[in-house]
Amino acid sequence: MSEESLPEDTRPQSAGAGYDGAPDEPAEALPAYAERVLDVAELIPPGRVMTYGDVAEWLEEGGPRQVGRVMALYGGAVPWWRVVRADGALLPGHEQRALGHYRAEGTPLKEASRAAEGHLPRIDMRRARWDGGERAEGHT
Repeated sequence: MSEESLPEDTRPQSAGAGYDGAPDEPAEALPAYAERVLDVAELIPPGRVMTYGDVAEWLEEGGPRQVGRVMALYGGAVPWWRVVRADGALLPGHEQRALGHYRAEGTPLKEASRAAEGHLPRIDMRRARWDGGERAEGHT
């Protein structure tokens, strides 16, 4: 995915002067959109999940790919396993770590059939999906 497909404030910041001559944010600064995505990830209760699209819809900005990009770049500091694919499949390359979190939190899972690749369960989206409840006061 190219940076151009992300909301403008999700793109990595460059050091230097802004339009008004003032210095831009340092390159390490977290983009505002990324902060909002990560804030939502932190609101998801243990044992519940939201899809990438749910997060984008809740924020009323971006889409599933943009949320996925933020989670891939910055999600390590939040409960990343609670932001998932809509089909309930576990995140490729992180299946065992995620599964450990799901089991510890009591996230509803659908056990895999013996024919399923790797015999990995999926998240039971009907039971595990969180709709965000009432919007949190002060939500951005």
